[in-house]
Amino acid sequence: MDMFNRKVLKDMKAWKADVHHKPLILRGARQVGKTTVVNEFGKSFDNYLYFNMEDQAQRRMLELEVPLPDLIPLLFASLGKERHEGSTLIFIDEIQNSPKAIALLRYFYEQLPHIFVIAAGSLLENIVDVQVSFPVGRVQYLAMRPCTFYEFLGAMGEKHLLNILSMNPSMTVPFHDQLMFWFNQYALIGGMPEAVRKYAEKRDLVSLESTYETLVQSYKDDAEKYVKGKKLTDVVRFILSYGWAFAGETITLGNFANSGYKSREVGDAFRILEKAMLLELVYPSSSPQQPIIPEMGRKPKLIWFDTGLVNYQAGIRSDIIGKTETLDKWRGHIAEQITAQELLGTDCRIGHKRAFWAKPNNGAEVDFIITSGAHVFPIEVKSGANAHLRSLQVFMDATDGDIAIRVWSHPFSVDKVVSPHGKTFRLVNIPFYMIGEIETILLHLQTEDE
Repeated sequence: MDMFNRKVLKDMKAWKADVHHKPLILRGARQVGKTTVVNEFGKSFDNYLYFNMEDQAQRRMLELEVPLPDLIPLLFASLGKERHEGSTLIFIDEIQNSPKAIALLRYFYEQLPHIFVIAAGSLLENIVDVQVSFPVGRVQYLAMRPCTFYEFLGAMGEKHLLNILSMNPSMTVPFHDQLMFWFNQYALIGGMPEAVRKYAEKRDLVSLESTYETLVQSYKDDAEKYVKGKKLTDVVRFILSYGWAFAGETITLGNFANSGYKSREVGDAFRILEKAMLLELVYPSSSPQQPIIPEMGRKPKLIWFDTGLVNYQAGIRSDIIGKTETLDKWRGHIAEQITAQELLGTDCRIGHKRAFWAKPNNGAEVDFIITSGAHVFPIEVKSGANAHLRSLQVFMDATDGDIAIRVWSHPFSVDKVVSPHGKTFRLVNIPFYMIGEIETILLHLQTEDE
C-alpha cells in the first residue's frame, strides 16, 4: 500500500511556493511518519538528497569543514547522484544526532536560499538546551502528529465518506452510523501510521499489539539516550509506563500515580515528554475572553498524542470492538483524549497550546476552549447521554459570544438554548467524526451572522 495522503503535505507545498522560505524543521514524535512524508514530497523536486544523521558516513559528510557552496557537489557525489537543472531538496533526518548539521541550517538560509532544506528529528530541544545554539529566526517549523480521523478514513479507502465530511454538516446525518462506526475504530486504533497501515491491510486488531509494544519501547529507549541524569530518566520511564491510564484526566504533579516523586521532578519529566511531542499538559484558564492565558499554577489535564497507544497501555482490547456504544461505555476521559487529539491534529503550528476553562471556587468547568477570529468558544465533550449543560451555561453567561459547542455521538444539529440568566445562545452539536471541521463550521456560522 502506498502512502496515504497526509494533511501536512499541503503545508509543505505552501512552504515550497513561498519565495521567502527558510529551512523547514519538521517536528513530531518518533514514528509519526516524518520520513515517509518528506520522501513523498521529495518526488516533486528535480533533485532530492536524503541524509540520515544516524548513519556515520552520512553524518561525516555534512560535518565536513568546507564552505557551503563547495559542499553541495560533494553531497551529490556522496550519494552517487547527478545534479539536474531545476529545484533541489536536501532532507536531513534525525538531525538531533549532529549539532554541526543543526548549525549548518543558518548558512543554507544565508548563502544558498534557493536550495530547499528540510530537517527532522525527535527530542530536538533537549539537545539544543545543552549543546548547540539553534538558528532562531533562520528556520521555520511545522508540527507533524499522528493521523487524524480524516487521514485514517482515507487510509481505509472510504473516499465517499471523506467527500461527505467536506460538505454542509447537515449532509452527514444520513451517514451518521457509518461514520460513527469508523470513528470508533479510529478511537481504538489511533493514528500511528504503522498501526493504521497494518489495520488497513489485515483488518485485525490483535496483529497491532506488537506495533504498539515496539513503539512504547522505543520511546523508553529514547529516554535512556537523550535525557540527562539518572533520576530524570527514571521519572520519564515511569510516566511512559504508568502515565497512559490518566489520559484525559486532571492530574497532580507531586506524587503522580503514587510514584513518590516530587512535583518538580515530575514537572521536568513531563516537559521533556512534551518537547518530544508525546503528550501535552492542558492548563485551565479562568477568563472567557481573549487572550486565553493558561494558569500554570493550577492542575493540568493530561493529553497523550495517540489514543491507540493509550488503549494498548490501558489494556483495552477487542471485547469492545464493533459495538457502537463503545464511546458511551468507555470512560468519559477517553472521549476527551480523542477530542483533544483531533483538535491538535488540525493544527500544524508549533508551540500552540490547548486550554480548558475552569472557574475558580465554583466547580464550573468546560472541557476545552478554542479561539476562532476574535471569539472564544467553549467545547463540552459528552461521551454518553449525560447532557447537562450547567458549565456551558455559566461560561456563556460570562461571555459576549452566542455559540457553544457540544461534541457527542449523535448526529449534527443546532439547538437554541436559554441559560438560567436568560441569555439565548446556539448550541452546535458536533458528532465526534466532525471535530476536524470545527473551524470551518464556526466560520460558516459567524459569516451567516454578519
